[in-house]
Amino acid sequence: MKLSIIIVNYNVTELLRNCLTSIEKFVQDINFEVVVIDNNSPDSSWKNLMTEFPRVQFIASEKNEGFAIANNRAVNTARGEYVLLLNPDTEFEGFYIKEILEFADKNKDFGCLGIRMHDAAGNFLPESKRSVPDMFNSFEKLFTNFRKNISKSYYRNDISEFEISEVEVVTGAFLLMKKALYIEVGGLDENYFMYGEDIDLCFTLLRREYKNWYYGKYSILHHKGESTVKDLKYLERFYGAMQIFVDKYYKHQKPFQHRIISAGLKLRHRMEKIKIK
Repeated sequence: MKLSIIIVNYNVTELLRNCLTSIEKFVQDINFEVVVIDNNSPDSSWKNLMTEFPRVQFIASEKNEGFAIANNRAVNTARGEYVLLLNPDTEFEGFYIKEILEFADKNKDFGCLGIRMHDAAGNFLPESKRSVPDMFNSFEKLFTNFRKNISKSYYRNDISEFEISEVEVVTGAFLLMKKALYIEVGGLDENYFMYGEDIDLCFTLLRREYKNWYYGKYSILHHKGESTVKDLKYLERFYGAMQIFVDKYYKHQKPFQHRIISAGLKLRHRMEKIKIK
């Protein structure tokens, strides 16, 4: 089997239905499977999809242990040479997955690959292509809206959204890599509940001298954040994830940068909490 598409669902049945429908429509001419793991959604209507999509393998988690654990569990059941981590709030928009897999096969030291994403209004989502966080681009991300610089910014503004290019970080909403490599590097770090685990995985691949790719030739629709309530709990998880990454890679190796980035994260976190309250 060539490809296993892994989808972690939480409370977005209608979006998941649209996602699975787009897979049925556009993923053709390859041997593939789809594995959906539900993270103990309060809304159990996702179970109705079992009869609608009989070829899909559905897994029910007894509790919500987070995005990383769910993906790792599903990947362990996967039979494909490649695994594609895919958000349930995304939709394929063309017959391009075979071409993307051929691109991956041809590239030496292939790490992972992401694709151009846009929202329902057609706006490009800049997190489709990113840099590994450091002291400078973290400040840019946290405190500015500057998007037009020609240097290597956090959102890699030096790379066109329609380009095919090596990049440091792609998003876990669409992340393709070989299953054997995924298992070899330990998959997603399960210390992250949600957010940040895709950055960590991409950085792990770079540190092992694999190449990560942004494939801007094609796109997916991403109904960004539909399964996420922007409340205090969300802020804790989001900024907590960023702190996990900074502590893991900067605390001992680059203590000065660690102090600066940590201070920036705490300040921005406080600012966001004030907005919500």
